[in-house]
Amino acid sequence: MNPTNHISFDFSENLQLSTKQLLSFALSLTKNNSDAEDLYQDTVFLALKNQEKFSSGTNFTAWLKTIMRNTFINNYRKQKRFQNILAKGVGGYFFGKKAAENTTEVDMNVQEIERLIADIDDRFKTPFLMYYTGYSYEEISKQLDLPMGTIKSRIFFARKHLKDAYNKLFSN
Repeated sequence: MNPTNHISFDFSENLQLSTKQLLSFALSLTKNNSDAEDLYQDTVFLALKNQEKFSSGTNFTAWLKTIMRNTFINNYRKQKRFQNILAKGVGGYFFGKKAAENTTEVDMNVQEIERLIADIDDRFKTPFLMYYTGYSYEEISKQLDLPMGTIKSRIFFARKHLKDAYNKLFSN
């Protein structure tokens, strides 16, 4: 028998006990039940994936809420980044030469951009979309099992293709 007075910590049990608080916190962040459930699931996944990083004896619920808040912020940034692509352009390239005069024209431009993105060869489109939804070059490289230089080149060529295609389409 071990003479140290060690209290056992059941990770899964504590995770279940925190569910109500986490769902409430998720709802306060997202203001939407469906998004709150998605955020909760993402948080649980990350907590289970990183459970070895939890320091026993610290506030478990606070640790989970930190994961949730960071996940929410990261997802928000990814979403904002993708919206900025459609609104401003790609990689510093601005689409078009004229400002949109009404929402119908903006909707048409967004649809055209989406069509132009869909027309890019998958070898270029996949890393491009991954990058602009928030993945780092390193993450894309690992996930696609390609050298980082190849990933950077493909993203560059996707940007260039979009810029050229968009300018050709809207140069009239």
